[in-house]
Amino acid sequence: MSQPAAPVARPAVLSLSINSKSALFAAYMPFVKNGGLFIPTNKPYNLGDEVFMLLQLMDDPAKLPVKGKIVWLTPENAQAGRIQGVGVQFAEDESGQQVRAKIEQILGAHVGSGRPTHTL
Repeated sequence: MSQPAAPVARPAVLSLSINSKSALFAAYMPFVKNGGLFIPTNKPYNLGDEVFMLLQLMDDPAKLPVKGKIVWLTPENAQAGRIQGVGVQFAEDESGQQVRAKIEQILGAHVGSGRPTHTL
């Protein structure tokens, strides 16, 4: 008798709209390989979980699809009053590269500045 196939887990879909340069700066993680974003959420995730993001930046009505994986967890009641959420590393594919380039174009000279963010 054959065993039924295990269901294939589909990646979680995160929809995120960032409307200001300061919010984008606070969420962007340039220190992560391929870039990434911090996403406030109280949903439980584990490191390494695959996710799919629909990202809307600034006044652009287009939602940018990008794959990623969880590389950072900020738990509920974290030290220093940090916001609960997850850090998502962009995939190394074309969509990940396009989103990273668009974010860095918007932020310009702010990338790498010493201002505090949601992660560091």
